Amino acid sequence: MHESKKREIRINADTLRSKCTVGKYGLTDLFKDCEKLQYKLLRYPLGENANLGFTVRKDNDIVIFTNSSVRLSREIFTLAHELGHAVLHMGYNSSFIDNVATISGKSDDEKEQEANYFAACLLMPYSDVDRFLDYEVNGARDKGLSAMDVARIMSEFNVSFDMALNRLANLCFINQNQKLNLSTERTEKKVGNLLQSVGGNARLNIPGNEIKIPHEYIDYVIYNYNHNAIPRETLEIALEYCHLTVEDINDKLIDNNVEENDDLDELIGGLDI
Repeated sequence: MHESKKREIRINADTLRSKCTVGKYGLTDLFKDCEKLQYKLLRYPLGENANLGFTVRKDNDIVIFTNSSVRLSREIFTLAHELGHAVLHMGYNSSFIDNVATISGKSDDEKEQEANYFAACLLMPYSDVDRFLDYEVNGARDKGLSAMDVARIMSEFNVSFDMALNRLANLCFINQNQKLNLSTERTEKKVGNLLQSVGGNARLNIPGNEIKIPHEYIDYVIYNYNHNAIPRETLEIALEYCHLTVEDINDKLIDNNVEENDDLDELIGGLDI
């Protein structure tokens, strides 16, 4: 990625961050911030092997979905990634579906790489990481970091251990040798134990399994069904999320013989269910 593009992304991430609730160093609750910024957020536990998130535009709304079956720290990064798509890439007909490859940085797609960089800048901007190391970690510059120090960073910035390590390396606060040693120490001591040792947020290491469905959700489902974007089976599954049946909203439906569209089917709620 060209440095001028990185600079543009950092500016966009910083602008969005200024509208969020920031604690001493990190964002305190990106899910609440997402709603405050008037994105339509949908959280649902689809299972660990399902897609991690998506971003789609519906009329003037941008709908963001996160799979809450994964560790909370990963779900937070997924949300930050989807916000990257929302800020950087959302044209009128744009939509993005994200899986392990796109979220973990293994995709060669330029827009996915940009969304990942946006997420890193949003969650762990250089200035705040530098300030944390200066103020909170005695001897960080001379002695280096321990796995317990990284666990404290993880808890403060609400990120995973791996995300903290990658960001510290990318910002040149640690070198590749130190990163490897810290990763080994993490494996030996386990993240849950490290978080407990530093009094950190243990919830980051377990799935949230949250269900959050915006009131507009049913309107999106009906709209897509009436426009031949999803089959009746997906309509029924989506309605079950809200404890409704087709009969309950029958007066709003157009009688279509809908053919299945796999991509939009996934967008509305049929993600590997």
